[in-house]
Amino acid sequence: MKLVFAGTPEVAVPALDALIASGRHEVAAVVTRPDAPAGRGRRLVASPVAERAEEAGIEVLKPLKPRDPEFLELLTRIAPDCCPVVAYGALLPRVALDIPAHGWVNLHFSLLPAWRGAAPVQHSIMAGDEITGASTFLIEEGLDSGPVYGTVTEEVRATDTSGDLLTRLAFAGAGLLAATMDGIEDGTLKAVPQPADGITVAPKITVEDAQVDWAAPALRVDRVVRGCTPAPGAWTTFRGERLKLIQVTPAPERTDLAPGRMAGGKNSVHVGTGSYAVELLWVQAQGKKPMRAADWARGVRIAEDETLGG
Repeated sequence: MKLVFAGTPEVAVPALDALIASGRHEVAAVVTRPDAPAGRGRRLVASPVAERAEEAGIEVLKPLKPRDPEFLELLTRIAPDCCPVVAYGALLPRVALDIPAHGWVNLHFSLLPAWRGAAPVQHSIMAGDEITGASTFLIEEGLDSGPVYGTVTEEVRATDTSGDLLTRLAFAGAGLLAATMDGIEDGTLKAVPQPADGITVAPKITVEDAQVDWAAPALRVDRVVRGCTPAPGAWTTFRGERLKLIQVTPAPERTDLAPGRMAGGKNSVHVGTGSYAVELLWVQAQGKKPMRAADWARGVRIAEDETLGG
């Protein structure tokens, strides 16, 4: 089939690579978000998908909005059979959805209908899911509500951050998307409507969502930190300044600390929660580089009655 691939961040690159390497399909063009400012100099930088497409000699389209007439005209002229999508980052209008004969097929990083929305992996970890996965589905105008072509499952490991889990899903999902394109082409794969039960929603995680509530149980604190790593980054406050929490681990042996109360030892820092304590492993103070929590604690000289979170 002739394909136009739509995607933007690094997590979409494995799927693009899989389609390029498949040998069965022609990736005629790539659609991605416009170049965005990055770094200290705020220089405009192309998306990871755009960079990979250019390396492969594939035409790159960067419409400000996918409803722009110039883009729709060009897409019509390319006449793709199908448009596979991975984390493109823009809402597709009906007029664009109708152009390819087999529609737009999205690779979504959850087992639909669970975790429809922008942050399925983060929400899966924060909810304590033991199993998650990826799904390919036909895009409709609803939020991730279209019929599903296929799924793969993935275990959520006890120490997974959202970055760890998303990396594994990106590669597993790349194979799923390529297999979905194969099945659509040869007519052996049909999309099945999603069940009406089990729908959960995964909106974008905000900075406010990433603030740790020390009154919550230790397992919840651990899940929030892992779910918000690497982005937007879990945080708390210490002496009126923000402290980023990069890695913690539950410490059920410590039940003597009130929520937020810190206890610093020679090689460890514990913080009380609504159940038992967690041990801080890696933190990042404002304007500083990430460091081991014990090193940070020695540097700031924690007082006996100090707390995190105000």
